[in-house]
Amino acid sequence: MRRVEHVMGFPVSLRIDDEGDFSAAADAVFAWLREADARFSPFVPASEVSRYGRGELADGEVSVDLTEVLGLCEEYRVATGGAFDVRLPGRGFDPCAVVKGWSAQRAAGLLTAAGARRFCLNAGGDVVVSGGPWRVGVRHPEAAGQVCAVLEVTDAAMATSGRYERGDHILDGRTGRPATGLLSLTVLAPTLTEADATATAAFALGADGPAWAAARPGCEVFAVDADRNVVRTPGFATT
Repeated sequence: MRRVEHVMGFPVSLRIDDEGDFSAAADAVFAWLREADARFSPFVPASEVSRYGRGELADGEVSVDLTEVLGLCEEYRVATGGAFDVRLPGRGFDPCAVVKGWSAQRAAGLLTAAGARRFCLNAGGDVVVSGGPWRVGVRHPEAAGQVCAVLEVTDAAMATSGRYERGDHILDGRTGRPATGLLSLTVLAPTLTEADATATAAFALGADGPAWAAARPGCEVFAVDADRNVVRTPGFATT
């Protein structure tokens, strides 16, 4: 089965290749993603994230889910020496860089719990797959509609950060200015929670990002720097 819906401001596509009726599982996936958007979007004034950002909720009053997200945000802030920071002056509290992959990974968990064994969930270009191998493309950072690499992925996730969709939207928390040094950076990791957050954090680090991401447990990297040089770790074997 295949289904595509627009959630969180981007298209989310789901493909399940197992035999049987997984319509209820697909319903649960998209219902959860809509719930996550309502609860964790900084662009929804009544969301838990917005209320927390405005100081209306103390740390002890937030949900278990938001506590988990806050923990991930802090983990990556510390690991990057502040380059990745969800609390930037002038932007307020914005954990989207963590929430997107985290919520999609949880959606994948719903599919697994429902008995799906071979599926691909694509959340705005960030992908988590089960079974496989699945052929997943890395978008070319300067040529829309083209890929610069294709990877066979099995039971893993892949996420890319770059400036080609939203311009200089990733800031270096150490300076408060747009991150420089890279055109795009793709991370292959065991989960989309790790892949998405690591890709964004590494991009914020700039030229030091690929080496930092490659040193994270279970992560492989494909990056294009500002001089159009490709940086690729050995485990990122393309086809």
